[in-house]
Amino acid sequence: MNKLITTCCVVFCAIAFTQAQDGTQKRFKIDGVSSVVGDYVILDSDIDKAYIELESQGVTTSDVTRCSLLGKLMEDKLYAHHAEQDSIEVRNDDINNYVDQTIDYLVQQFGDLNKVLEFYKKKDEKSFRKELFEVNRVQQLSQQMQAKIVEDVEVTPDEVKVFFNSIPREDLPIFGAELEVAQIVINPKVSDEEEKRIVAQLETMRNDVLENGSSFSSKAILYSQDPGSRSRGGRYTLDRKRPQMVKEFREQAYRLQEGEISQPFKTDFGWHIVMLDKIRGRLLDVRHILLVPTVSNTALGEAQNELKRIKKRIEDGEISFGDAARERSDDQITRANGGVLINPATGDTRFELTKLDPQLYNQILKLDDNEISIPLLEESRSGSKSYKIVMVTNRFDEHIADYAQDYVRIKALALKEKQLKVIEKWMTDKIADTYISVNRDNQSCDFANNWLKK
Repeated sequence: MNKLITTCCVVFCAIAFTQAQDGTQKRFKIDGVSSVVGDYVILDSDIDKAYIELESQGVTTSDVTRCSLLGKLMEDKLYAHHAEQDSIEVRNDDINNYVDQTIDYLVQQFGDLNKVLEFYKKKDEKSFRKELFEVNRVQQLSQQMQAKIVEDVEVTPDEVKVFFNSIPREDLPIFGAELEVAQIVINPKVSDEEEKRIVAQLETMRNDVLENGSSFSSKAILYSQDPGSRSRGGRYTLDRKRPQMVKEFREQAYRLQEGEISQPFKTDFGWHIVMLDKIRGRLLDVRHILLVPTVSNTALGEAQNELKRIKKRIEDGEISFGDAARERSDDQITRANGGVLINPATGDTRFELTKLDPQLYNQILKLDDNEISIPLLEESRSGSKSYKIVMVTNRFDEHIADYAQDYVRIKALALKEKQLKVIEKWMTDKIADTYISVNRDNQSCDFANNWLKK
């Protein structure tokens, strides 16, 4: 290891000589090592690249010091180093797909690949891709290591109360105006003939893969209507401890052996087939193909009329909005909750007005309290269509945090603080027992962490 580090230092800290026209020699520094963390070397040019990346995101860098950027790079490398020590893996396919998406986005922003390369000071696309690959590999290792560090961290009600009581009254957070929104969703009926057509198409794809050796990934790219996975060949990674897919999908995936493909099955999103690529402990690498049945205009009209009837029943006092949602809504997630939407960012039922999803904001913008919207046509990213009615059920004015009223949000803050303390302790312990070397030029930096081991 020491030999490797020495070699790197010799190569990257080398002083090159050029012959001037008058015969004299001039010296210039090619690139220098800012620091070494475990198996990772951080170059001076890496800090320059970090500045470029911030500027490309529109961040003002006038107050950002080289020392602070170096400290952040060292943190990432420490996480990545110990992720590899703990045998945490990231898939090359995932990174390459992310690199593809990044380059596509940059080309859209700059208008031309050559302009992208010029901005990032790269001579060609190959070298740019190689650099993006390594940067994203380290980022993914770093993120997975941080997730592993805090995966078992929880807070008890007593800890939440202690946390809240420890905040001085004048420092209590102020929560902005919030509201609660409920919905009733009606999915238009799909004809039996259309359902059979979709199932037959998926069965043909399944047989083509199993019997003729066709590529499941290629079929997903060509035919799947899931925009979230289509460009990755339909690939998802499932975590048994963190269920992120609908129940029907998980049940099908967990039944499979490696290389097996499920029969066509239905979820709220449409019809699927799923293939299990690999089992990695509690993680499952799967691929799937989603096909969404086509809905006729007649079926759409019937769904719209059904919601008009439900709306009138509620307005006439025959049934409450919540009971109507529990009785009739086709949205599995909100139906049991009386149609009340759950905020995915916080896990509770409140939405901060300034952070509301633009589409939902436009739908409720002109509604008074307890006023029901007209039936609204909604189309998902996969192309499925449905009608819904929405209603604002509660409004909360801007206020200072209250323990009883804002318990869910206070709990999230308490958990975040506890996670940060766990990460800080992990960082302190790992810095102490990891090989770290900081270049002489950076010894005067006032790092947040004890990188200099003083």
